[in-house]
Amino acid sequence: MLMKKNIEQIKGLPRNIQAVGLTSFFMDISSEMVINVLPLFLSNVLGVKTDIIGLIEGVAESTASILKIFSGWLSDKLRARKWLAVAGYAMSALAKPFFYFADSWSWVAGVRWVDRVGKGVRTAPRDALVADSISEEKRGMAFGFHRAADTAGAMIGILIALLLVWLAQASNLELGRATFRTIVLVSLIPAFLAVIALMVGVKEIKPTSQQAAPKFAFKSLGKPFMTFMVIVGIFDLGNSSDAFLILRAQERGISVLGILALLAIFNLVYTLVSTPAGSLSDKIGRRNVIIGGWLVYALVYLGFGLVSQAWQIWMLYIVYGLYYGMAYGTAKAMVADLVTEELRGTAYGTYNAILGIIDFPASLIAGILWEGTGGWRGFGPSAPFLFGATLALIAVILFILWKPSKSTAGDYTL
Repeated sequence: MLMKKNIEQIKGLPRNIQAVGLTSFFMDISSEMVINVLPLFLSNVLGVKTDIIGLIEGVAESTASILKIFSGWLSDKLRARKWLAVAGYAMSALAKPFFYFADSWSWVAGVRWVDRVGKGVRTAPRDALVADSISEEKRGMAFGFHRAADTAGAMIGILIALLLVWLAQASNLELGRATFRTIVLVSLIPAFLAVIALMVGVKEIKPTSQQAAPKFAFKSLGKPFMTFMVIVGIFDLGNSSDAFLILRAQERGISVLGILALLAIFNLVYTLVSTPAGSLSDKIGRRNVIIGGWLVYALVYLGFGLVSQAWQIWMLYIVYGLYYGMAYGTAKAMVADLVTEELRGTAYGTYNAILGIIDFPASLIAGILWEGTGGWRGFGPSAPFLFGATLALIAVILFILWKPSKSTAGDYTL
């Protein structure tokens, strides 16, 4: 029933939304295939230490976060979204073949950096393009569909990578250079299909507002948006990397294959819930759906903090997909609600960049709470999850107390 409802809702979306969703679907298939095995390739084949692997990812993701602000502002300045998004996707697609020739960590770092530059360039203009292409009354559903397509691609990418690794192991091969190169070659097909889908399927939306984008300044985004970012930032500070959830599952006795199955189920739930949750936010308000999602998150993290049996991990992961489906796309839809049309690109760039920057201290705090640092002993595996649940509840309370009143379309006041 839920699947049938999803399909009916998707059919009613504009072509632009469907094309952007298809683009994200293909690119996530490609990215998840490579990124999930890249650390193993670096460690097992090239002999790279974990601190270097962390450095590669840290520099790449930081670069992407900073670029998101600039590319979003530039799309407002140029009053155009499509070709910036195409350029970003094309940059990532063109970078991927060079993984095939990688024979050192510096080579991998360079390719990974270019790939993340592409993500930094495309993300904000793409999100603004989604907001430009749909009416306010269906904005939540549009962003929900985009998240569903993106997540479905991630799930399929993981499954394809697993199949290729399994076939290699069936032939008595480890994750060596040959297997990694095979994965890279297969990943090129969906990567370039993503670029084609965006180029062919999307039309630039002419701005309805005649007001030019102001010079970049955070204050130009307005007090409602910045208040929203403060609350979301508090929530995100407790939202550490999902790697800690995987470590918790392993600590409770779930095997590697079991963990991969958990991830597949999680992505399936996320995919199925995203579109209906976005549509629901169009009817009952974004704040209500986000608050509901954050409450689910708080319960899940509390559960991960107190869990004692492996079967409980399975149940928690299923519910965790519900949180993502409810909150992630809905929050992006609310960004467009809080700013005027000529500032959407800047707003999405700022939103994505700030969350990307906060992700680093969030995971650092979680690691310290778990194991400690510099001779200081941490509080154990439960601590980061209890911390995350607490910050989520604080964010919920702040969101309930903050009641922006809507006077005109896209204009919120406190």
